[in-house]
Amino acid sequence: MAGTVNETATWWAQTHANDGDVLVAYFSMEFGVDARLAIYSGGLGVLAGDHLKAAAELGVPLVAVGLFYRGGYFQQSVSEEGRQTERYQELYPEELGLAREPVDVEVDLGGEVVNAAVWRYDVGSVPLYLLDVPWVTDALYSGNREHRIRQELLLGVGGVRALHALGIHATVYHVNEGHAAFLAIERARTHVEAGASVDEAIDEIRRTTVFTTHTPVPAGNEVFDDDLVLRYVGDLARSAGISDDRLLDLGRTPGLDGFGLTPLALRLSVYRNGVSELHGDVAREMWQGIWPGEKTPIDAITNGVHLGTWLAPELDELLREAGVRPEAPPDWANWPAARELDPDALGRVHETLKRRLVEHASLDPERLTIGFARRFATYKRAGLVYSNLERLLALPVQIVVAGKAHPQDAPGKDVMQAIIELSRGAAAGRVVFLEDYDIDLARMIIPGCDIWLNTPQRPHEASGTSGMKAAVNGVLNLSVLDGWWAEAYDPAYGWAIDGGSDEDDAEQLYGLLEQQVVPRFEARDAWLDMMKSSIAELAPRFSMQRTVIEYADRYYVPAARSAA
Repeated sequence: MAGTVNETATWWAQTHANDGDVLVAYFSMEFGVDARLAIYSGGLGVLAGDHLKAAAELGVPLVAVGLFYRGGYFQQSVSEEGRQTERYQELYPEELGLAREPVDVEVDLGGEVVNAAVWRYDVGSVPLYLLDVPWVTDALYSGNREHRIRQELLLGVGGVRALHALGIHATVYHVNEGHAAFLAIERARTHVEAGASVDEAIDEIRRTTVFTTHTPVPAGNEVFDDDLVLRYVGDLARSAGISDDRLLDLGRTPGLDGFGLTPLALRLSVYRNGVSELHGDVAREMWQGIWPGEKTPIDAITNGVHLGTWLAPELDELLREAGVRPEAPPDWANWPAARELDPDALGRVHETLKRRLVEHASLDPERLTIGFARRFATYKRAGLVYSNLERLLALPVQIVVAGKAHPQDAPGKDVMQAIIELSRGAAAGRVVFLEDYDIDLARMIIPGCDIWLNTPQRPHEASGTSGMKAAVNGVLNLSVLDGWWAEAYDPAYGWAIDGGSDEDDAEQLYGLLEQQVVPRFEARDAWLDMMKSSIAELAPRFSMQRTVIEYADRYYVPAARSAA
């Protein structure tokens, strides 16, 4: 990609002009493209939204399919007792700029045939199609297991039918997490009805499917009881020539009690990946039972972030003045020029971003500001940094906290409540919890911090893109060596915690803050040098454009060629 570049042509046009048979259909349960379109809960959805934005900039031929949740994801409040409360506010597609497509899609949901409307939301040149059945798509991740399988059937089966109804003939299907895995059964049905044998149909589906698994946490991998699967999917599978026993076997793996969508997706795809190098290792170990006695064929493509969304505008302007082109593919963007940024100018930009945050949070602009904002899942150990409060408060630091717990995650809510109580009591003025974390709030919090803290229980963090968003803004990472940081860490632009027991990790964390982080912060020039290194090194490596280019070169183009 280095060398002379035609700036008016997209990356795809310049590198894959002869690959005209590629059209990728990207399926995801959630998409975070804009805070107002609240059909995302956290990292998975924001990652999917960033994928679409980068694909549009690169010119990759891609369409996306999801669901339109009438109640969106919940809005968060905090009660007088410090407990998370949830409320849902109805979304109106026309007010959000969605266009109604002139098709309806029929899907049989356990004997009840529903008609889904299809809405379109354009993400640059990439159309996002969202299926809508109000009583099914009432809210994201709502209801019981039966409601969940209805939503996932509507996404996978209805999504394939929606594309066909719209005259869109994808050559590659990208299943982003297991929620949409039932699309493979619907695709098999169409191939069999066109005259293929069931084995030929499954072979064709496998060769043209990309599957990305995002979680090493069991709760993130969908599992259903056999009888529920047969009631909802049995007829569809039989119409594809797949018997009940064969269908259930596709979702089986040793140690799993029930039918798993991740095993189904792994078996019905050739291109399979985790979302960081370490997560690739974890995924191969988790799912080796599907390929006993063989090397587990799961690769890794590390996630990235869309720089146009997550790079603070003030920093973007400074980088452009230095000759960096943040919107360009990484190898074309001249990121080494970030090392030559004037340190005083960089310091002024960061001070502006920090002041915006601390004024919003009523904090001290002179203190080292630590950010911790993410889902309140217990494995993320949000409470670790407070385990020795006296030692923490002896340091000249303050912490901004934000994030949501799943409505049914009582332990996650307990951790959040304990931190909120601290912020109102023993750590008042030093710890602040900001309610209702979303894309817009993240865009203020992340670049306004000095340090980004991440303390997951290794190896439970598949990737962790919030740290990438911090890094590209020159915010230095202090993180457990998990997810993306395990491959990104360098003392030139951050600090690392090994990732062991809670006691060992807390001790390392406090030691780093006391002996390295705070002294370095007080040495302003050395801190600014680390900020420049973070931007110059990590922005190109963890740009979503780099991620999408990898998907295109390694998966999309080979899959489309195998179909042709």
